[in-house]
Amino acid sequence: MTRFSRPAAPRRSPMSAVCLALALALGWGAPVAQAREGVEVGKESGFTRLVPAEQVEAAAQQQYGQLVQDARNQRALLPDNHPQVMRLRAIAKRIIPFSLPWNRRAGQWQWQVVVLQSKELNAFCMPGGKIAFYTGILDQLQLTDDEVAMVMGHEIAHALREHARERMGKGAATRLGANLISGLLGLGSVGDSLLNMGGQLLTLKFSREDESEADLVGMELAARAGYDPRAGVSLWRKMSAASKGAPPQWMSTHPAGSTRITEIEQNLTKVLPLYERAPKPDVRFDAPAKTGAYLGQPLPLGLWGRGPVRLGSAE
Repeated sequence: MTRFSRPAAPRRSPMSAVCLALALALGWGAPVAQAREGVEVGKESGFTRLVPAEQVEAAAQQQYGQLVQDARNQRALLPDNHPQVMRLRAIAKRIIPFSLPWNRRAGQWQWQVVVLQSKELNAFCMPGGKIAFYTGILDQLQLTDDEVAMVMGHEIAHALREHARERMGKGAATRLGANLISGLLGLGSVGDSLLNMGGQLLTLKFSREDESEADLVGMELAARAGYDPRAGVSLWRKMSAASKGAPPQWMSTHPAGSTRITEIEQNLTKVLPLYERAPKPDVRFDAPAKTGAYLGQPLPLGLWGRGPVRLGSAE
């Protein structure tokens, strides 16, 4: 009987081994998610698998805690009984329950909301549900509750879609590939530097995509929580007016205001039915109180920070 010898397995080059490992980690070839009601975004980036979620969330908790402590020391942390803090926490309480379908870990997060005294037009949500708003974005733009919900939904979406973890994963992949290529081509540290410059351009592209994705997911979160998603249009018109002289869109990590408005308008039909069916907030913080002798009389909106609690007070 003729015996056939088993052919030897082909030898893999170091480059192919690294590519295979990256492909497995990134989950290429995974099944496409089923259609759902609401906005449509791409599947979660496989780069997130290169960095443990626990590591990212632990680092965020440490940095957030230090930020809050520094603000308290500088008397720039608004107290828990401040109207703005109460307002933001009430809005967050409505949005957070709708976060779980976007990220299973969100149910384990210890969510926090603080307000920092600063003229900066900024807000963020760090991994693990650590939310902060600056008084500048609230006061200078005079945001309505719907607009606040759009900002908050957008920032929460960054955390739910794990964009920070994705960027860290891309950085890890870039360093791994750069070290391998530099070694094979004999480029040394000079080659690493050149490849790192290319990695920065890649990060720019992903960051802009992340911002667009966060706009859509945040709009859906706000709509499900009972806040009008059409406020995204007025929000970004305010932001555009306040950001005159900003750099061209390609050089920015944020899409231009006109681009964001167009994309929001194109996706409103997907979220308006969710908003129309959603229970609406029992209390509106952007509406003036009308009680007693003032009932029926037009009252100016009492802007937050002008009440009995002084901005920046930590007491």
